[in-house]
Amino acid sequence: MVIFDTNTILRYILQDVQDMADIAEQQLSETGCYVPAEVVAELVYVLNKVYKIDRQIVAKTLDDFFEMRNVSVNSHNVVNIALDVFADTKLDFVDCMLVGYAKIESYEIFTFDKALKKCLNS
Repeated sequence: MVIFDTNTILRYILQDVQDMADIAEQQLSETGCYVPAEVVAELVYVLNKVYKIDRQIVAKTLDDFFEMRNVSVNSHNVVNIALDVFADTKLDFVDCMLVGYAKIESYEIFTFDKALKKCLNS
């Protein structure tokens, strides 16, 4: 399994540089890919803030990508929760990951952030 970086996944999802998208698709079908949580966070940021894609669409698009047969995601269940929270709130994605860790791994999250506390207690 090969780690795909943010740029590779963006080219595959956006299909904006066709030759790169085709190469990414070929690599994905041949070897699959592993996506670390750090890459997930950068993907969310770039899609939402740089490409101005709506939070719900970002979450759905990434969820669909991560459900592909040849894609493996670090802390997949945590990422799934984080994407759901991201779609439904205004929290930044790192805070959404913290919610995921609290819900999936039962970690206690210590924070002064009122919005994060509210989400953790809901």
